[in-house]
Amino acid sequence: MGRRPLDVQKFVMELVNSDDMADKRRIAKKISDIAYKKEIYPSSIHEFYMARGRGEFSGFTVPAINLRAMTYDLARAIFRVAKKNNTGSFIFEIAKSEMGYTAQPPVEFAAVILAAAVKEEYKGPVFIQGDHFQANLKKFKDDPQKELDVLQALIIDALAAGFYNIDIDSSTLVDLSKPSVKKQQYLNYEVCAKLTQFIRRNEPRGVTVSVGGEIGEVGHQNSTPEDLRAFMAGFKERLRKGLVGISKISIQTGTSHGGVVLPDGNIAEVKLDFDTLKNLSALARSEFGMAGAVQHGASTLPETAFHKFAECDAAEVHLATQFQNMIYESKHFPDDLRQRIYEWLKTNAASERKDGQTDDQFIYKTRKKALGPFKKEIMGLSEEVRLAITAEIEAKFDFLFKQLNNVNNRELIDKYVALKRVISRKRKEKQAKEITHDGEGDD
Repeated sequence: MGRRPLDVQKFVMELVNSDDMADKRRIAKKISDIAYKKEIYPSSIHEFYMARGRGEFSGFTVPAINLRAMTYDLARAIFRVAKKNNTGSFIFEIAKSEMGYTAQPPVEFAAVILAAAVKEEYKGPVFIQGDHFQANLKKFKDDPQKELDVLQALIIDALAAGFYNIDIDSSTLVDLSKPSVKKQQYLNYEVCAKLTQFIRRNEPRGVTVSVGGEIGEVGHQNSTPEDLRAFMAGFKERLRKGLVGISKISIQTGTSHGGVVLPDGNIAEVKLDFDTLKNLSALARSEFGMAGAVQHGASTLPETAFHKFAECDAAEVHLATQFQNMIYESKHFPDDLRQRIYEWLKTNAASERKDGQTDDQFIYKTRKKALGPFKKEIMGLSEEVRLAITAEIEAKFDFLFKQLNNVNNRELIDKYVALKRVISRKRKEKQAKEITHDGEGDD
């Protein structure tokens, strides 16, 4: 009799439900090994983006999708949509802040994504990204080195887990009170350069991590060509000579994370400046060889807006809150669980309530904070319920891929990323032989 196939979904449930980091790493290693044997591997999108910066292709926008809950189920849906649309360029990401309030450390998030790829029989590179590895302004002012140490520790954990795409967000340090644009951007490019150098020192051999910078903090004033040029001039001055820099730049065009909530709980209409997005994307490519500009905070935009990202040749768009909203608001999500979560928020997130906020506004803005405390319970919903919720969101994923014109480009990914895969595979096979020689490891 042959061996029974390994149940990767069983490993996912064990991983999500374990509170012990050593246990999580052990289970994640099992999942990673299974994925590798099935030709599924974490990868960097850097070479692909640099080819775009050279003008070798254009006309579509890469979705970077933050998964805050039901990560395994939604990742499976994304892989299904990618296979259906012959798409290779899509990114799974989680921000530094999200790792905390959703209780998804890098080792868990990456392994769950790889398990989803295994379950859906996907093959090839999987792009996992650290979103908004962000410097806290107050903490940085109090002790700059301590804040850098925190970010560097997070980078080490992320790289070890297979996050080969990292967005550095030091735009929080921009000081608009300074007299010149370059001085306003000084701490931003200084910290971004330091962290890029740290990534280059610690990235796996044979992998060039895709690093992104940011010039405009989401929710603040729109970015300008002067901002971009000043940032890049300073970044190049501060980056050690010979090191690979960034492959994309995040900008502000009028959005805010999660959208602006009206008193009745609905989202206010956003007037996104697509001209800024188009112009700065073109500038990033023509003057600095990057893939283009990145748009944050876009998931709650009207459906009629999404086709414009591809028309503006934006490199990447980040999508998060709407998928969380669809989980909470699904008719399949148990009402008793929803109400218990909202009651929990009224007690445990009470300090975040702003003066004059309605209950609808308060719940909308804080309910993401319940995803960690209720993670196991949400993941423990019956498979029938999770599949029903996922089906609704899968249709949204498919819509977005098509609107972003992110279809029929798998061959491009294979062209620019496949060589890295071959190098990585040969190196890993060589290391495996060295470790298992005579049944002993090299201590």
